[in-house]
Amino acid sequence: MATQQVHLRLMTEADTAKIVAWRNQDFVRNNFIYQELFTEEGHRNWIREQVEPGRVVQFIICLSDGREIGSVYLRDIDREAQTAEYGNFIGEKEALGCGYGSQSAKIVLRYAFETLQLKKVSLRFLEGNDAARRCYEKAGFRVIEDKWDTVFLKQGKRRVFFMEIIREEWLLRIFP
Repeated sequence: MATQQVHLRLMTEADTAKIVAWRNQDFVRNNFIYQELFTEEGHRNWIREQVEPGRVVQFIICLSDGREIGSVYLRDIDREAQTAEYGNFIGEKEALGCGYGSQSAKIVLRYAFETLQLKKVSLRFLEGNDAARRCYEKAGFRVIEDKWDTVFLKQGKRRVFFMEIIREEWLLRIFP
């Protein structure tokens, strides 16, 4: 259970070293399909090529005591189709399992549906990442039952599952 409230702030280039350090930890990296080590140069390219043109909106997850614990983002934003893919990571070990991921997901969904006016937000997660799945379900995402993929990672073959939430479902959760 979360002991503090979460708020988000937009990520800036000044956050690069922190994001690279968080993302390169094994407990974070091993739960992503892309598992190569991040570099500061690569992250700056991400900012120039994805964030600045508006294909990605990335936030830093902040706690009420001022600590920053991870990042949450919408990527592959398609303004014409009104869709995006959601992603997040908690980079501070002591913040895992505290409910901060669910809190930040709910904030980002509000942003996606109210500010960006998206119709659908989807995500992918690796088999075995049960904590992430619970986090996403608490935020309102549902598994797409007949959609999955397989990837080959350093840890071996893993299934990739897909989840989504559409704006109407989100509205029913907010205004039952």
